[in-house]
Amino acid sequence: MKKLIRVAALSGAVALALAACGDAPDETPTTPGAAATNESSEPTTPTSDFKACIVSDEGGFDDKSFNQLSYEGAKKAADDLGAEFAEVQSDAATEFAGNLQSLVSEGCDAIVSVGFALSADTVTSATENPDVHYILVDDAADNDFDGTKDAENIKPLLYDTSQAAFLAGYLSAGYSKTGKVGTFGGQPYPTVTIFMDGFKQGVEHYNEVKKKDVKVVGYEGGDQGSFTGGFAANDKAKEIAAGIIDQGVDVILPVGGPIYQSAMDAIADSGNDVALIGVDADVFNTDPSTQDMILTSILKKMDVSTFDAVTAAGSGAWDPEAYVGTLENGGVGLAPLHNFESKVDPALWAEVEQLQLDIVSGKVEVTSYLAE
Repeated sequence: MKKLIRVAALSGAVALALAACGDAPDETPTTPGAAATNESSEPTTPTSDFKACIVSDEGGFDDKSFNQLSYEGAKKAADDLGAEFAEVQSDAATEFAGNLQSLVSEGCDAIVSVGFALSADTVTSATENPDVHYILVDDAADNDFDGTKDAENIKPLLYDTSQAAFLAGYLSAGYSKTGKVGTFGGQPYPTVTIFMDGFKQGVEHYNEVKKKDVKVVGYEGGDQGSFTGGFAANDKAKEIAAGIIDQGVDVILPVGGPIYQSAMDAIADSGNDVALIGVDADVFNTDPSTQDMILTSILKKMDVSTFDAVTAAGSGAWDPEAYVGTLENGGVGLAPLHNFESKVDPALWAEVEQLQLDIVSGKVEVTSYLAE
């Protein structure tokens, strides 16, 4: 993991970088719960000389989150292209550089690096191999914080999840019976706190519209809040979740891959009726054990954007400008309510649907470090 100094600097740097970035695809916004999908295809024998590759961060490709989603998008693109495909999983940050070099040595034409933790090593590899296309998930590749990418052959994939989290915050505030909702994160990196910021703004918007006073427990803003210090489901994560639950929340948003599993354990131990909000993937589907407690998930559709980027690279349409997923282009969104559909007031859900349209139109503003 990068040192926490990235948090202060990245906010301004990415905002500057995006001023020169390409716009995200212009698509009709979907309603909350309407997830974008790519129909899967059966793996085929390679019919092209293009080779697509991917390297994970420490979470591994079975993390039920952003590594897994990115893998699925890259693999499907390779299959559809009839291309060769290679993968390498990282078990520690010390393996990033060597894993990238191994893929270069294998003759990869496009390499997907999953996660901001790989940013510095990806920049080094890209600089040394200018003929290889690099796709960096969840980071702007601006490690010297000067407002520009550090290597021209990197395509950053970024996601303004604050917009979808805003919807989740509004929904949670309206759903809460105790008037308290909570959130905590792994580490205070911008890619984590962007969820928490959006969630908090959504609760505040609900309070303003409804003249209510729903409280957010566990996060004050910026790097001020409850953080586990990592992204593992462990006793520390469970302890933090339990401390938030003990303050009377009935909705909780854990941000940081598997730490939601620790929150589930804390909910079970408490005996309280607490709803869980997932992040990145639709956790209801990726982890069926959540289905009795998952209210919704804040989607970061890395499978779709990774698929598009690898497909472009393999079809001669490579575009290295940054992609930013938003509600408008379908790059972020809310998962369906699934088993909670009967528990959520239809009028509240209608307000959430209208709120999405208001965010897309600019009537309601959501602030984040990715906002232009």
